[in-house]
Amino acid sequence: MLNIETQVFSPFQENTYIIYTDTGACAIVDPGMLSPEEQDKLASRLQELGLEPEMLLQTHLHLDHVFGTSFVAGKWGLKPLAHKGDHFLIEHTMEMAAQFGVQLPENPPEPEKWLEDGDQVNLGDEVLNVIHVPGHSPGGIVFYHEAQKILLAGDVLFKGSVGRSDLPGGDQQALIDGIRRKLLVLPDDVDVYPGHGPATTIGEEKRTNPFLS
Repeated sequence: MLNIETQVFSPFQENTYIIYTDTGACAIVDPGMLSPEEQDKLASRLQELGLEPEMLLQTHLHLDHVFGTSFVAGKWGLKPLAHKGDHFLIEHTMEMAAQFGVQLPENPPEPEKWLEDGDQVNLGDEVLNVIHVPGHSPGGIVFYHEAQKILLAGDVLFKGSVGRSDLPGGDQQALIDGIRRKLLVLPDDVDVYPGHGPATTIGEEKRTNPFLS
């Protein structure tokens, strides 16, 4: 069974996810911790749960989703897994953060492996399917746990909204098309865990999301 905990970090109110199996296999998804206090909060919670992260997953590489990537990489000896479409963002992370008044000591580490559409990520006995949905960023991916109908959606799909497309490499039409072709075809009772804000379901977004009508 896959378990999910949400922690909200930074002024961007970014959702960082701890996902773990009943046997203790654990991954961190989109670490957004900005301050030492936020880093301690994540580490303390993992210690409370008795978990040692073995994987670092990135839905995309925008700065608010990688604030804590260097910390996770250093503390647990992990390198991120991400889509190569976002590779260009890595070297500009410090520069982009400075535009928001955030001083970062370094850019996030290079991914250990590039994930592609259709790949599978194994966390213990649980399988996450990788679905590439560009448009918010060129390398935007979501992770789908088919057995429990769980979708880690990054900034592709939100409750009542979709990801912004006015950032470098953004494409609103590609985003909307990708959501319709690849996500809205999933069962209505799939739980959607976005990169910001509350969880929702595929069915609710089909019925009520004004961007998808």
